[in-house]
Amino acid sequence: MDILGIETSCDETAAAVVRDGRKVLSSVVYTQIPLHKPYGGVVPELASRAHIEKIREVVREALDRAGTKIDAVAVTYGPGLAPALIVGLNAAKGIAMALDVPLICINHLEAHLHTPFLDTEGEIPEPALGLVVSGGHTNWVYMPKYGVYETIGQTLDDAAGEAFDKAAKLLGLGYPGGPIIDKIAKTYEGKDYIPFPKGRPREGVSALCGLEASLCVSFSGLKTALLRYVQQNGGTAKLAEDGEIPRIVASYQEAIVGALADRTATALSRHAAKALVVGGGVSLNGRLRLALKETCDKAKVPLYTAKPCYCGDNGAMIAALAYFRRNVSGAEALKADVHPSLEVGE
Repeated sequence: MDILGIETSCDETAAAVVRDGRKVLSSVVYTQIPLHKPYGGVVPELASRAHIEKIREVVREALDRAGTKIDAVAVTYGPGLAPALIVGLNAAKGIAMALDVPLICINHLEAHLHTPFLDTEGEIPEPALGLVVSGGHTNWVYMPKYGVYETIGQTLDDAAGEAFDKAAKLLGLGYPGGPIIDKIAKTYEGKDYIPFPKGRPREGVSALCGLEASLCVSFSGLKTALLRYVQQNGGTAKLAEDGEIPRIVASYQEAIVGALADRTATALSRHAAKALVVGGGVSLNGRLRLALKETCDKAKVPLYTAKPCYCGDNGAMIAALAYFRRNVSGAEALKADVHPSLEVGE
């Protein structure tokens, strides 16, 4: 079964064709990073306009590269930015009707947890613990069976990727912040890290979400600690002049990675998972991959991560998951609206 997948949840216009949920026949991604870079973050109105301008071209290229008959169309309908989601959903509805094939609406977060299995063979492990770590989301998900999801932990404020972006903006490093911070942190060879907070939330706050504090993170205090450190030490310009930026970003990254690894270790100790499955753009971070590998080695479970080309938002993960799990399909999908705040498992 060859499925066309369309993804426009944020700042990538993406389309791909995937066979039987695993083999990627084509994958095209148009990134809007240059468009949003001057603003230090994604501007929803600009994102939606760019999707409108590029969606036809991206889908056509994906279809041409695949060179196969399409059996169904899959599309992200949430979560994400509403103006951006609308472009992809409406395009997918039109294409499905024109080709007279089924339309399948897919949960973006669940699709990220399928990315480690793209262009691979073998059994998909179950039960498993999933970690979605991206610019907009940080979620721990227990998966007793493939396609069955239970959120057991999450960020209570900023996602890990957002925390990286805001730090980079504060330090004048550019956008997107994650890759820049990861690169600069590698140049710091010392171990004298600044003791930034490790993202542990108050018990009462996490209880409001019905989750345990030990399986949640909060990065708002970390951002504040970075701001105060910069202010108390002469400002960004002076710190840069003194050569302190590598130490600062390495310490900041260590705080985020430490928080993610710590919660992951706790989750693995409490659930009978046979693997850790990690998806999302922040999973490209080299320090995070190393920390999660160490965590999995201690827990004696394998770590599954996606190939770099599938870590960010892409259409292949949407098409692939649609083969295994259909959140909304058939006539219901053609009537579906976007769900910007869609949760895992909904």
